[in-house]
Amino acid sequence: MILSSYKHFNAEPKKDGNQILPPLVIRRLGLQEYEPIWKSMRYLVEQASAARNDEIWLLSHKPVFTQGLAGKAKHILNPAEIPVVQIDRGGQVTYHGPGQLVVYLLLNVSRRSLGVRDLVDLIEKAIIQTLEEFDIAASNKAKAPGVYVNDAKIAALGLRIRKGWSYHGMSLNVQMDLEPFSRINPCGFENLAVTQIADHLPASDTLMQKVSKVLSNKLLSELGYSETNESD
Repeated sequence: MILSSYKHFNAEPKKDGNQILPPLVIRRLGLQEYEPIWKSMRYLVEQASAARNDEIWLLSHKPVFTQGLAGKAKHILNPAEIPVVQIDRGGQVTYHGPGQLVVYLLLNVSRRSLGVRDLVDLIEKAIIQTLEEFDIAASNKAKAPGVYVNDAKIAALGLRIRKGWSYHGMSLNVQMDLEPFSRINPCGFENLAVTQIADHLPASDTLMQKVSKVLSNKLLSELGYSETNESD
């Protein structure tokens, strides 16, 4: 895929920041098949140089189950027509589909002195802050990465660190068909309830767009960059 053909912009470090931050490119990739995106991420990390820009990709996927490195087949109950892809992130099985916001973080974590736990905490904090903007109270759990609303999972995390770079990232359920989650044990938990932003708000044709902008700004802020008023 040709990344430069999609909408993108360069993040600006906060003016009051005390450290020199690397260039960061934000890309909006729309609705995509899973495997080409995964292979693109993996290629960029394998071929990355120390001077390469960090990137954040925001997109949605066509229906797919992804099974992490530690994934157990018993947690895939009845995939039916939805493909299952074995991938190289951490964690168990999850579902991606239209109406879910996926964010991939291709960051040189060595250059940023970010550990895995630091990055997980940063992502979870940005998600919780995003949900607060929509008057949804959410929290994380110490032994179950992700973000929850009244014990129902609304966001999942799964990362891989290779050669000092992170890839993969997170997914946030916005306004989607949740039925496919019933075909798996989400993230390896039996009978785990799943929710989405649309379950807590009036219906809106622009909800995904609004959530995407808020979440990207929260991630930018947590990473030390200025929030942006990007145009549609």
